[in-house]
Amino acid sequence: MDFPAPGRAVASTPCICEMKSRMTSSNNNQADTASTSSCPERVLIADDEHMIATGMRSNLEDLGYEVIGPAKNGQVALDLCRLEHPDLAILDIRMPEMDGLEAAGKIFGELGIPVVILSAYSDPEYVLAGNKIGVFGYLLKPVTRDQLHVSLEVAWARYQDWAEQNEETDELRIRLEQRKIIEQAKWIIVKSKNVEEPDAMRMLQKQARNNRKSLIDVAQAVVDSQNLLGD
Repeated sequence: MDFPAPGRAVASTPCICEMKSRMTSSNNNQADTASTSSCPERVLIADDEHMIATGMRSNLEDLGYEVIGPAKNGQVALDLCRLEHPDLAILDIRMPEMDGLEAAGKIFGELGIPVVILSAYSDPEYVLAGNKIGVFGYLLKPVTRDQLHVSLEVAWARYQDWAEQNEETDELRIRLEQRKIIEQAKWIIVKSKNVEEPDAMRMLQKQARNNRKSLIDVAQAVVDSQNLLGD
């Protein structure tokens, strides 16, 4: 992902989370809209510069966020994330003991918490590195409250999009794995019962109905039984 330079919020423009909420609320038939319409509420900040961390905390609280921290380095940020489970973390890129990128990789990789990187330098290498480890936004110091507001909303929207796509990918993978098991069970029946492929499928479906089980459960039992026999 390419992170745009932070910009000022426009008062007359609804925030991204509000627009998502309006879009999802217009369709009452969608079962799960909370994940796409919600905004982050609890934000962790980590910066070893006290004045910057204090100013960031004040701006976040003015914007209505519950703030965790500030943490003085990446290790403390990681420990706080493990303990408090914030919705999002803002990490300075240069901190002692553990820098922001290393901490971001651990926070996202271990806990699934999205990260926004804070830096005084505009370095494309940071952006490229962040793309691979769960960084969804990039803030350049000094940061105004409006810039912070916009950047967090953009980062959260990107994270939500990533989560939805990842969920769809997982669902597709599961469906493909289940189809493979059903096909395997079907051909076991074809071979063992000397029947045609459509008849084998009907036998699986009938067994599922009679036992009030899902087709995949019945197919898995057939495959497991075959594996147990070692044939």
